[in-house]
Order: sequence, then structure tokens, then C-alpha cells
Amino acid sequence: MKGLDRNLPTWVNVGLLPLLNVVTALLVSALVFWLIDVNPLEAAEILLYGAFGYQEGIGFTLYYTTNFIFTGLAVAIAFHVGLFNIGGEGQAYIGGLGVGLLCLALDASVPGPVLLLLSTLAAALFGAAWAFIPGWLQAYRGSHIVITTIMFNFLASSLMVYLMVNVLREPGQMAPQSRALAETAWLPFMHDLFAAIGIEFERSPLNISLFLALLCAFGAWVFIWKTKWGYEIRTVGSNQQAAVYAGIKPARVMLLAMAISGALAGFVGVNEINGVQHRLLLDFHYGYGFAGIAVALMGRNHPIGIVLAALLFGALYQGGAELAFEMSNVNRDIVVVMQGLVILFCGALEFLYKPLIANMFKEKTA
Repeated sequence: MKGLDRNLPTWVNVGLLPLLNVVTALLVSALVFWLIDVNPLEAAEILLYGAFGYQEGIGFTLYYTTNFIFTGLAVAIAFHVGLFNIGGEGQAYIGGLGVGLLCLALDASVPGPVLLLLSTLAAALFGAAWAFIPGWLQAYRGSHIVITTIMFNFLASSLMVYLMVNVLREPGQMAPQSRALAETAWLPFMHDLFAAIGIEFERSPLNISLFLALLCAFGAWVFIWKTKWGYEIRTVGSNQQAAVYAGIKPARVMLLAMAISGALAGFVGVNEINGVQHRLLLDFHYGYGFAGIAVALMGRNHPIGIVLAALLFGALYQGGAELAFEMSNVNRDIVVVMQGLVILFCGALEFLYKPLIANMFKEKTA
């Protein structure tokens, strides 16, 4: 992993340093709360209770976590090949479009399990195709991946608005949304699965796409660290010239990494369209793609770290909503500030404490 100090133990690089960054972000958040006349301890209590204190809150937290795992993994795969894919928003949006188009076309004629499998593949294919184009432009035309992926986010948004307003809108309705999908296109909710085995669990949007997210995390670990393709991706990301000397074609590897990155982001559409919304609509992807950048940075681009970071962001989303509901002088913008501080300290200032920790270990071993 890039940026790691080889003189420090692994647990310091991947555990202690990110933990110190998160604690610092939370302390600065507490200062912000204090400045707006909010008791930080009371706010923290409400946030934690909202995220983990009752079953519905836990369900919402894990539902958000599912999306963040997908987008965090998407960003991480691109990071490993040396590309900064900030197009997760657009890739998630287009992945959801693929899910919606397939289900709208086939939900009346294809059995449920087959339909869900096909819609998952559609999410991956649409997301991969949307990431492939910026990847090709970077690999073969030298276009900067940051600029092209930003533009493709705007293109995805414009395309969806056009389709939802002019093509896919339900007849007789003013709202820009498609008709409801048949129940064969719905993913089972977790509370229904628990009920089937005799366990009562409060209703929430949490559905079985959480298992798909965890499977993707395991698959990403195997792919990056246990396969030839993953080795080529890490080699190109570390040193393109060395990769060429080793017989690796960087352009081909970049295209592969970007396609996989887009496919992972596209799975957000499965959680949202098949799992929760049950129709195609605008802005179901809002914010997950950009937050995935912070999740990947905080998780050190490792699947285990990404799952933990996604859980933190899921808790901030759900707990923050509870906080805005319970406290009159706190709104959703404060939650965005907290997320921004986490991104600041885990991204731009991720090695803030590394010199201090390195000196401590040097003195200890001297």
C-alpha cells in the first residue's frame, strides 16, 4: 500500500494512524458543536444511539454501509493502478440505470431469481462501461482521469434527467420516476428474512445486497493480492516503467482496473433499485460516489479497512440524521461538516501523526 512507512509495524500503519486521524476529526467536530452552543457529549450520545441504539437505526446504518463498501472498493481498485477515479457518482447512477432498464423490460416475463441475477450483471456492465471510456481516454489519449470522470458525472446526471423526464416517466404522473417494478425484481429485506426464521427485527431498508457488498470486498482482496491481474495492477500503480520492463502493458491494465472499478460502483444500483426504491428515479445515488473516496482513503485501500470505514460513514449518515431530528440547532449541514473533517484528516492529513509515531519507535529501539 502506498504511503506506508516500512519502518513502522503494520498495526501502526493500518490501525493506529487511521484511528488517530478519526479521533482528531471527532475532536474538531466536538469543537464545532461547542461553538454553535451544542453539548458535544449529548450530541455524541444521540449520534451513537441513532446509529446503533435500536434495530431500525442499525438497519439504516448497514444499508448506508452497503453503498459505501461498493464505492469505497471502486475507488480503491483505481487507486491501486495509480488512477484517481472520482467518477463513482456517475458510475453508480448509470449502474442503477442498467438495473432499471433491464427490470422494466423483463420483470413481467422472467422468474425472480434469474431477473435479480441479470439485473446485478446489468449494474456491473453499465457501471463498467461508464468507467471504461475515461479509462481508455487516460490510457491511450493522455486525458486526465480526474477531469474526464468529473465530466462523466455531469453527463450521467444529464442523461438520467432526460430519460426520466422524457422517456421512462410513468404515464399520467408528473414525478420523474418510472413505474414500480414487479415484486419479482425486489431483493428480500433483512427484516423479512429474520421473520422467516422466527426473529423479530424492525423494518428498515437493509436488504441482502449487504452480502453482495461483503462478497465484493472478499473478491477484491483475492483479486488484488492473490491473482496475476492484481499483481499487474499493483505493479503499474507503483512504477509504470518497471511494469513495462516486466512485460506488462500499462494501458491494458488501466482499462481492466477502471472497468472493475466502475462495475463495483454500479452495484449501488442493485442496493437502491432492486433493494429499496423498487422503481427508477432521480438522485438515488446522491453522495455515495464522492464519499467512497474518503472511505477508500480511510481504509488504506484495503478491503478490511474499507468495510470498517464504510461502517463509520454509515453511522455518520444515520446518526447524523437522528441528530438533526433531535436537536433544533443542528441540521444536516453539520453532518456534512463532520464528514468533511473525517475526509480532511484521513485524506489530506492522513500522515499527520506519522513523524511523531516514527520518532517514538526510533527512540524505543535506540
